[in-house]
Amino acid sequence: MAGVQLQRETLSCSICLDLLKDPVALTCGHSFCMNCIKDHWDSEDEKRIYSCPECREIFMPRPKLLKNVMLADLVEELKKTRLHAAPADHCYAGAEDVACDVCTGRKLKALKSCLVCLASYCEEHLQPHHQAPAFKKHKLVEPSKNLQENICPLHDKLMDLFCRTDQQCICYLCSLYEHKDHDTVSAAAERTQKQRELDLSQEEVQQRVQDIDRDVKVLQQEEEALTLSADKAVKDTDESFTEMMRLLQRRSSDVKQQIRSKQETEVRRVKDLQEKLQQELNELKKREAELKQLSLTQDHNQFLLNYRSLSALSPSTHSSTVHVRPLRHFEDVTAAVAKVRGQLQDVLTKTWANVLVAVARVDVLLTEPKPETRAEFILDPYISNLLVHRMHDFDDEEDEEFIFASPTESLTP
Repeated sequence: MAGVQLQRETLSCSICLDLLKDPVALTCGHSFCMNCIKDHWDSEDEKRIYSCPECREIFMPRPKLLKNVMLADLVEELKKTRLHAAPADHCYAGAEDVACDVCTGRKLKALKSCLVCLASYCEEHLQPHHQAPAFKKHKLVEPSKNLQENICPLHDKLMDLFCRTDQQCICYLCSLYEHKDHDTVSAAAERTQKQRELDLSQEEVQQRVQDIDRDVKVLQQEEEALTLSADKAVKDTDESFTEMMRLLQRRSSDVKQQIRSKQETEVRRVKDLQEKLQQELNELKKREAELKQLSLTQDHNQFLLNYRSLSALSPSTHSSTVHVRPLRHFEDVTAAVAKVRGQLQDVLTKTWANVLVAVARVDVLLTEPKPETRAEFILDPYISNLLVHRMHDFDDEEDEEFIFASPTESLTP
C-alpha cells in the first residue's frame, strides 16, 4: 500500500506489545496475535468465560479464531516500509534510551527486549524473532536496561524459576544445589499466582475506593445540608431575638410614655392648685392691708362708716392645710418593672438550657451518646462551656444586656 503511512501503534498487539503475528479480529473489533489470544483464553479455561483483554466483552462459548488476511498484509507492508526507510535522527539511541545490542557504530533505539536472549533489538534486528521458528517462544517485552538482573549472580544462568521457600528468583542450578528440596516453580507459574493475588488486591482496592467515594459524597451532601440548616437556624433565631428586642423596646417606650403622661397630668394639677392658692393669697394680703389701715383710723365715725362698707370675707377654696402624704411617686413603677425583669430572667434561666442542648445534639457522625439525664448534661464539657459564655455581645443598654445574659450570671437591678 504505497503512499500510505502506517502507524505501528494501530497494528500492534495489546498483549505482547509487538506487531501483530497471525492477526485475528474478535467480534468486538479488537485484534490480537493468534497465539497471544489463545494463551490468554487458555488461562480462563477454568472459569469457562472468555473475554476480550481490551474491552472485557464476554464470549461464550470460546470463539473459533481465523487469521485476518487483510491485517496480516498490512503488517507485512509496514515491515517492508520501515525496513527500507532510512532511520531518522530521532531513531538513534540517546543517553536515556535503550540501545540495540546488535547495531554497530551508531546504535538505534531498541524496539523490544527479549527475556530469553537477554538482549535488546531495534526493529531491523528484531525481525528474526518474528520470522524464525526458533525464536517463536521467546518472550518480548518493552525495552529494558535491567535485563542483566535476570541473570543468576552465582551461576551466570537465566533465572527462570522461583523459590517459594525463600521467595526469590533462581536459576535451574540453584534448584539443584543452594535451593535443593525447596518448593520451586517456574517464574511464569509464580507470576500467574501472584497476578491472581494482585487482581484480588486491585478488586479490593477498587471496592474500597468506591466505598470511600460514596462516603465522601454522602459527607459532602451532609455538609451542604448542615450548612443550609445552620444558615436557616441563624436567620430564624436572629429574627426571633430581634422580634423579642422589638417587643421589649415597645414595652419600654410604652412605660416611658405612660410615666411622662402621668407626670404631665400630676404637674398640671399641682400648678393649678398653686395658681389658686397664689390668687387667694394675694386677695388675703390685700384684705389684711385694708383691715390694718382701718384699724389705724382715729376718727370713730369714720371707722364705723368704713367698717360697715367692708365686704364679707369670701370662703376658702381649699382646705386650711395642704396634707402632703409620703408619696412614693414613680418608685412603684420601677419596682414593678424590676419584678418583670426578674421573672423574665427566671424564665430564660430555666429554658435556656433547652436551647443549648438542642445546639449540642447536632452531630452528623453520632460518634458519642449525648447526655439524657441532668447529671450527664452537667458533666457534658461542651454544654458546660456554653453555659458559662455569653452567646452575643451587646451595647451596655440594660434592657438588652439582661435578656441575653448567661443563666449562670446574676443580674443586679
